[in-house]
Amino acid sequence: MTMTSTPTAATTPVGRDDTGRLFGQTMGLVALTAGLFALGAYIGRDASGELAIFSYIAAFAVLLGLNAAAQRSEQLAVGLLLGFGLLLGFAVAPTVAVYADADPQAVWQAGGATALFIAGFGAAGYATRRDLSGLARGLFWALFALIAFGIVLVFVQIPSGAVIYAVVGLVIFAGLTLFDFQRLRQTQDIRTAPLLAASIFLDALNVFLLFLSIFGRDN
Repeated sequence: MTMTSTPTAATTPVGRDDTGRLFGQTMGLVALTAGLFALGAYIGRDASGELAIFSYIAAFAVLLGLNAAAQRSEQLAVGLLLGFGLLLGFAVAPTVAVYADADPQAVWQAGGATALFIAGFGAAGYATRRDLSGLARGLFWALFALIAFGIVLVFVQIPSGAVIYAVVGLVIFAGLTLFDFQRLRQTQDIRTAPLLAASIFLDALNVFLLFLSIFGRDN
C-alpha cells in the first residue's frame, strides 16, 4: 500500500515560538495517529481481506475529508486524522499479521528501522535551508511510477522485483520525509498541523511497510 498526502501550506518563515508550537502539536498528532493505527492493526489482525480493502477505501475518503476540513474546523480535522489512523490500522492488519506469524522479529526490525529513518531524514529536512519544493514535485511523479511498477509486479515475475520496489520506495520516501519536515519548520498556519501530521504519518507508514517487505522477504 502506498498513499501520500499533499496539504497546501504557506512557506513563509515564522517565529521560533510559533514554529516550536506547531512542531509539538504536529508530532503529538503523529503519535496519537500512530497509536490508533496500532490499535486498529491489533483489533483487525484476524479481519478478512474484504474488510481490509473496505477500510483502505474508507481511509482514503477520510483523507480527502481531512484536506477539506482543515481550514474550516481544527477539531473536525483532528477527529478525521485519528479516524484515518484507525482505519489504516484495519487496512494493513492482515498484512502485518502474516509477517508477525511468519517472522515476528521482522516486524520489530522494521519498526526500529522506521524510527531511525524518520528521525534521521526528518531532522535533516527540518534543519536544511535549501528549498526542497522542486525536489518534492519530482518525487511525487516518481511515486506514481513506483505504484505503476508495483501493479506490474502483481502480474509479471521480475527477478528481485520486490527488493527493487522496496529500495526505490525508501529513496522516494526519504525525499518526501525531508520535504514534509521542512514544511513543518516553514509553515505559517497552525491549523495545518493535522494535515502535516497526516503526511508525516503516511511517510512513516509507507517506510515501515517497505522495511517489512525487506526484513521479512525470506518468509
